[in-house]
Amino acid sequence: MAGQYPLEALLRPAVELYTTTVCFTAAALCIVAPWTFALTPLFGIVAALGFAWLGIVRLKQAGVVLRYRRNIRRLPKYTMTSAEMPVSNEHLFIGKGFRWTQKHTQRLADTYQPQFASYVEPSPLYERARRLEKQLEFAPFPLKLVAKATAWDVAWNPARPLPPVGGLPRLHGIEPREQDVGLQLGERVGHTLVLGTTRVGKTRLAELFITQDIRRTHCRGRRRRVKMGRRTQTVHHGHRRRRAEEQPDYEVVIVFDPKGDADLLKRMYVECERAGRLDEFYVFHLGHPDLSARYNAVGRFGRISEVATRVAGQLSGEGNSAAFREFAWRFVNIIARALHALGIRPDYQQILRHVVNIDALFVEYAQKYISEHDPRAWDTIIQIEGKLNDKNIPFNMKGRPLRVVAIDQYLTQKRIADPVMEGLKSAVRYDKTYFDKIVASLLPLLEKLTTGRISELLSPNYADLNDPRPIFDWMQVIRKRAVVYVGLDALSDTEVAAAVGNSMFSDLVSVAGHIYKHGVDDGLPGSLAGGKVRINLHADEFNELIGDEFIPMVNKAGGAGVQVTAYTQTMSDIEAKIGSRAKAGQIIGNFNNLFMLRVRETATAELLTNQLPKVQIYTSTPASGANDAINNKKAAFTSSSHDQVQMTSVPMLEPAHIVGLPKGQAFALLEGGNLWKIRMPLPAVDPDEVMPKSLQELAAGMRKGQAANSEWWEAPGYSALQDGLPQDLVDDFRHLGAGEDAA
Repeated sequence: MAGQYPLEALLRPAVELYTTTVCFTAAALCIVAPWTFALTPLFGIVAALGFAWLGIVRLKQAGVVLRYRRNIRRLPKYTMTSAEMPVSNEHLFIGKGFRWTQKHTQRLADTYQPQFASYVEPSPLYERARRLEKQLEFAPFPLKLVAKATAWDVAWNPARPLPPVGGLPRLHGIEPREQDVGLQLGERVGHTLVLGTTRVGKTRLAELFITQDIRRTHCRGRRRRVKMGRRTQTVHHGHRRRRAEEQPDYEVVIVFDPKGDADLLKRMYVECERAGRLDEFYVFHLGHPDLSARYNAVGRFGRISEVATRVAGQLSGEGNSAAFREFAWRFVNIIARALHALGIRPDYQQILRHVVNIDALFVEYAQKYISEHDPRAWDTIIQIEGKLNDKNIPFNMKGRPLRVVAIDQYLTQKRIADPVMEGLKSAVRYDKTYFDKIVASLLPLLEKLTTGRISELLSPNYADLNDPRPIFDWMQVIRKRAVVYVGLDALSDTEVAAAVGNSMFSDLVSVAGHIYKHGVDDGLPGSLAGGKVRINLHADEFNELIGDEFIPMVNKAGGAGVQVTAYTQTMSDIEAKIGSRAKAGQIIGNFNNLFMLRVRETATAELLTNQLPKVQIYTSTPASGANDAINNKKAAFTSSSHDQVQMTSVPMLEPAHIVGLPKGQAFALLEGGNLWKIRMPLPAVDPDEVMPKSLQELAAGMRKGQAANSEWWEAPGYSALQDGLPQDLVDDFRHLGAGEDAA
């Protein structure tokens, strides 16, 4: 039926049911009373089989029409537990859907025809039921039962409410024949961009992808321990043992979550437990330092200059700021080289300390250098120091300690050739006031990364053996095939979250460059040059994290096995954060796979629709006419009535269709421009998903958000004011505040 004619005509009454009723009735009569058709009992059975076959054929044809009409208004429920989710080594499961073609554009255009409105729009009974529920919202209890009956979500309720997903069900209902949709894993190295406005399913899609990335290879029989700081949870996964050579090769999973989604953290823990990977699960969260792992963004490097690049790379390089950025790079590089030569691992705390006071590092390195090359030189330095006063100190060295000036004069006389010493000497020779102005742009960044307890996480004390919180770096994570959750607590402090995220991205780009050149096991016994692993990087709300260091990650890091999946709301978010339309286009142009959920910005929707071709659809126009029959004596006039079928060129999709997507549905441009219409499975309740107490506390704190922060800080003077008020008045204020919070 469908496909045989230009117009399918699926939005119509199911007239096939009339033929079906007649055929089944005739079949029954042929068996029960064959004499009504003048048939013998034997021929009656043969005729009944013929009528039954024709009735079944027509019933199937009627089912196509009925199912199509039902899907146009309401899609069947699609739920799935995490344990039921398919995991493949060839495809990334996305959901159910179909490939969008000209046929679907034709069907969608038909649904907007006024003559088909009764099949597409909600029925009058549905509208009356919703109005009745509003009117009876505050009615007495007996009348409320009527509203509850109309709102009962059961299949046999004729006024059953639609699911609370909004949008237009017709966008997916025009194709009743769904199939499982997947993305070839080989295509993920081209990176994936997910766009969608708030609360339309981006996080749910992230959970689908992350779940499969974690569980892509299953492992049993090992005792697992989740690294969560002071609390450690031990879990057993079976009793079978595998030999070392049988252990599967996992994929690395790194998730950046700026806002701190507790459900996403829970999902990652549960999936790590199912996959037997809890000993490779790290949780880094700025909002919960007691339960967080620790991380040093500048502690591991291939070249010492990478430390300066990671720090100064976050400073603005536009306009007049470029010169200050270059000076900041040079100064941080001097400090990093000196620390490295002294055998001290660089971190943000060390860099900030020496940016504020370079003199101490200069003296410390000079002691090491002079003791190695000329231990008796200190007598000369002390003599020089004793002769110094305010009159004979050079102008540019005013304000420096006398020991620093003496060492500088001694080194000038000796004309040393040590590059680290030369760099430190040039730094202390700057006028102190002028120097403070030059590094003024560097200090705010370093203070963001070292203020409060964040310093414990980003500048870990490697020598403190009493601190059970683990310390990780990206090379270690990749070699262990680990799973990392990074919660940046952006709702509490956006500036610090962006600074930490940028530093992590910059570090990861450096590691990707090392892997690209030397392989992931470089330096280990039995390593093979060029060995790589899949690194699945998920960046939720990545417009909060994006910076210049993100461009080389999506542009070049694919060669090292990095597969970026970025989630954001609009294109304008990227452009506003990066500060350049050209750079925003450069970033978006490196994403080969595009998932478009509901968006509100037309320019964002056009990112998808402008890449699609135009198609030809059919339109039907009724026409009729009448002519006088002059020479025909038997008739006074002749008339005709017919439908004219024409072809019109239209876009395959309009931006309005993107805006009308229900929650949990998306259009996807996959594998070289193939357009798919997809809906994701809704999460079903799984009673087996239980988290350890430590993670439950962390998740509960994440759900509370900023409200929990008020419990550990009081404004100055608040305690004195509270002591000066009567106790009964204070209690009244507490009860009043509790009542407002509950409301």
